[in-house]
Amino acid sequence: MHHFHYRQRELFCEGLPLRVLAEQYGTPLYVYSRATMEQNFSRLQQAVAPFNGQICYAVKANSNLAILRLFHEWGAGFDIVSGGELRRIQQIGADPGKVVFAGVGKQDWEIRAALEAGIFCFNVESEAELRRIETLAKQLGRPAPVALRVNPDVEAHTHAKITTGTYQNKFGIPYEEVESLYRRYARSRWLQWRGVQMHIGSQITSTRPFVTAVKKMVSLVHHLQQRYGIEFFDIGGGIGIVYEEALESGETKWWETARGRRMLTPEKFGRALAPLLRPLSLRILLEPGRFLVGNAGVLVTQVLYRKQIGRKRFVIVDAAMTDLIRPMLYEAYHQIVPVRRVPGRKAERVDVVGPVCESGDCFASDRPLPVVKEGEFLAILSAGAYGMVMASNYNGRPMPAEVLVEGEAARLIRRRQTIEELMQWELDGKTL
Repeated sequence: MHHFHYRQRELFCEGLPLRVLAEQYGTPLYVYSRATMEQNFSRLQQAVAPFNGQICYAVKANSNLAILRLFHEWGAGFDIVSGGELRRIQQIGADPGKVVFAGVGKQDWEIRAALEAGIFCFNVESEAELRRIETLAKQLGRPAPVALRVNPDVEAHTHAKITTGTYQNKFGIPYEEVESLYRRYARSRWLQWRGVQMHIGSQITSTRPFVTAVKKMVSLVHHLQQRYGIEFFDIGGGIGIVYEEALESGETKWWETARGRRMLTPEKFGRALAPLLRPLSLRILLEPGRFLVGNAGVLVTQVLYRKQIGRKRFVIVDAAMTDLIRPMLYEAYHQIVPVRRVPGRKAERVDVVGPVCESGDCFASDRPLPVVKEGEFLAILSAGAYGMVMASNYNGRPMPAEVLVEGEAARLIRRRQTIEELMQWELDGKTL
C-alpha cells in the first residue's frame, strides 16, 4: 500500500494535493509520504520478527537527513557504504553501534572514522581490505568488529547493473574461500569476528533467489557459529517494489500485482526464510532500502513544451536525467501520471523527455499518456529510492527541492539549490 491517490481528479500525497505543493515549492520537486515509509517499515519488521530480524536501512537508497531521522525513531539500524553516510548517521544522533559498513573500496580515513565512532561491524569484501582494517585497528589501538561478505554465486535474475551475488561481480569473497580466511585470521588480536554477510542484488521480485542463497549459506553459517562464535548472519537487502501499475493497482492490491504477476510481499519474504533462519538461533540482519522508500516518493515536474516531428510527439518537462537518472542508466520503467485528470482528454503516445542535451534524457518512450498541456504537472512515480541521491549538476542544473508530507502538513527537507551555490567551491584560476 502507498499513500498517493486521486481525489476529485487531483493527485494527492496523503492529505495534500501535489499541484498545490508544486505551485508552492516549484518544480522539479521530490515529494515523500511519511505514512508510506512507516507502513513499509512496520510490515517488514513484523514479517522478520519470527527469525529475530533486525532492519538496517540502506542509506544509499535515500540519504536525506529527515528521512534517516524517521527510520532512527522507528528503531532501524543503518547500512552504510561511505564515510559520508557515516557522518549523516552521526548528524541525526543515531547510535553508530547499530551501523554496518559495506563497500569494496573503503578508504583509510573512512575505516578510521568508523573505528573511532564505534560501528557495529565492517562487512569486509576482500583479504586485502581485511589486512588494511587490521593494520589501522592496531594503529588506533581499537580491535575492529568484522564480518566477511560472502559471494554465494547465486543469480538474482535482476538487471545486470544491480546484481551483486555472482562471480561476475566485484562484490564479496568467493564462497569457497571464506572459511580459510576466518581460520587464518582467527587469532588476530585486532579483529573481532562478529558475523557473516551476503547480498545478491537489488529489485528482486521473487522469494526464490533469497531461498537459494540462504540454503547455500546455512551450513557455512552454522560452521562459523560453532567454530568462531559469530553473532549474526546478515542476509543483505534487495526486496523489489512495483514500478509498473504502481498507481492503477490501487491501495489494497498495490503489493500484489504488476502486469498480472504476483509480487513479493514482506509476508511472503518472511514466511519463505523463517524455516531456514530460525534454527540458526542467530541475530539476522537485513538491509532494505528501495523497499522502504521507493514507492514513498514521486518526482513532480512541469510541462514546458509540446513538440511533434513527423508522427513522433514529445512532451518536454523541466525535470531531467540530472534529477532522476534511473531511466537513462538502467532503462528503468517509472509510471508517469497527470497531477490533475481533465475529463474528456484522450490518450496519446508520447516521449516524455527532459531539457538536458543528451538523447538519453528520456523518462518514457512511446508511452500512452492522457494529453497534457504546457504549464500542467506530471508525477513520475516510485522515485523515492535512487532518485535524489543520484542527482547531479550536469548542464549547470541546480538540485531540486524535497518535501516530506505528514498527513495534511508538508515540510521542506531540502531547499532548492541556487545557481550561485553551484559555483561556490570553484576557483576561477585568477588567484593561486
